[in-house]
Amino acid sequence: MTGMTEQPDRDPRHLRASNQDREQVAVALHTAMAEGRIEVPELEERLDAVYRAKTLGELEPLTSDLPGHRPVTAAGVALPAPPPEPGSPGIVSRVGGGYPTSSAAVAVMSGATRSGRWVVPRQFTAVAVMGGVELDLTQARFAERQVTITAVAVMGGIEITVPADVTVLVSGIGLMGGFEDHARSDGYPGGPVLRVNGLALMGGVEVKRGRLPEQITDDGRKELR
Repeated sequence: MTGMTEQPDRDPRHLRASNQDREQVAVALHTAMAEGRIEVPELEERLDAVYRAKTLGELEPLTSDLPGHRPVTAAGVALPAPPPEPGSPGIVSRVGGGYPTSSAAVAVMSGATRSGRWVVPRQFTAVAVMGGVELDLTQARFAERQVTITAVAVMGGIEITVPADVTVLVSGIGLMGGFEDHARSDGYPGGPVLRVNGLALMGGVEVKRGRLPEQITDDGRKELR
C-alpha cells in the first residue's frame, strides 16, 4: 500500500531500566565475585555503574563477560517458555503461575525459612551468618524455567531441598566448610532447571532431594500437584 512506511522496531536498549533490572544485575555481579570471577575493586566499580544506569543498554555490558549473561532483548521483553515434553508430569503446573514472593532469605545469628507454596524468582539469594536458612522447594513454583540460588554460608548453614522433577546444577565453593551436592541427577525432560552457586566459609551448604508432593484423585490414582 502506497503512502505508508513500516515503523522500525523499538530498540530495547533505549528502554528505561527499573529498580528490579538494576537489582538483577547487582546480584549477578555479587555472584561473580563469590565465584572468583571478578575481584572486590572491580565489583565496586561495576556496582557504581549499575546504580548510575538509566537504560537497559547501559546495564547490558556490565555482565556481558560473565556466565549466564542474558541479552538486553531478553531482559526487556519476557520471552515465552518452551513447551514441556509430552507426558512430563508436574511441569506445566510448576513453571509460572504467580509473582515471586521474595528474592532473598537472610539469617544473621538467627534462622530463616521458605517452604510450602511459594514462587522462586529467577535469582534468589540465601545468606546465613552464624545462623541457618532452610529452603524447601518441594511445593514451590518457579517464575522461569531456569532459576539460580546463590547461597552464602559464613559459620552458618543453608539447607536446600529440591523435588524430583527439577534438574539441579551445583557449582558452589567450600572454604574450611562444605558445599554438599546430594541432588546430582536430572529432573524430568523439559522441566525446571535450578542452579545453585555461592560460598560456604567455615559453614555448610547442603542440596538434597525431597519427595515430589502427590495428591490422590477420585479414581485412586496418584498425581503430582
